[in-house]
Amino acid sequence: MIALGAFHGLNPGMGWLFALSLGLQQHSGRVIWISLFPIAIGHAAAIVAVVLIVLAGLQVISFHRLQWLTAVLLLGFGIYKLFNYYRHPRWVGMKVGMRDLLLWSFLMATAHGAGLMVIPALLGVAAEQKSHHAGGHPAMPEGGAMLLAVGAHTLSMLLVMGAVAWIVYRKLGLSVLRQKWINFDLIWAVALLVVGGVALWMAI
Repeated sequence: MIALGAFHGLNPGMGWLFALSLGLQQHSGRVIWISLFPIAIGHAAAIVAVVLIVLAGLQVISFHRLQWLTAVLLLGFGIYKLFNYYRHPRWVGMKVGMRDLLLWSFLMATAHGAGLMVIPALLGVAAEQKSHHAGGHPAMPEGGAMLLAVGAHTLSMLLVMGAVAWIVYRKLGLSVLRQKWINFDLIWAVALLVVGGVALWMAI
């Protein structure tokens, strides 16, 4: 979850580029840092929504079937993104408040499948808690352990987003984005397929 948080933080589509743009627009580095917090909360809310879906799913279907379903969804969405990586949800503009940023982040994380990408890791957390319980060792409820994992994921993402935005704002400047832009949308699509492959391997 921590590694995925760092990966999500690197993706400009998850928010650091938006925060950087706001900071440059208002000529303030402080605006960048302030903007990152509602973006991180919105992202965390999207992941928590997935946690609730996973917990509900574990009540109605077996763990093994949920692993298979996760693998199929990840691979299917990864293939879709691979051929449609250039498509993005549209936003109204740059004049936004904290609530708008939170909502924007929630929608972006959901639309890009950020929550879907972390399901295998969440299932791993659930499996670990079950093994502790079966072994007679005190264990945290699955939901509590997953929420802790979401907290670690969000903190990791926030730190990476802040570091990238700060380096571009203070050290590199916008010119580096024009000269050395990386197609992160394509990398994201491949990452979905890789995680889907891992989920499939875990299900077999």
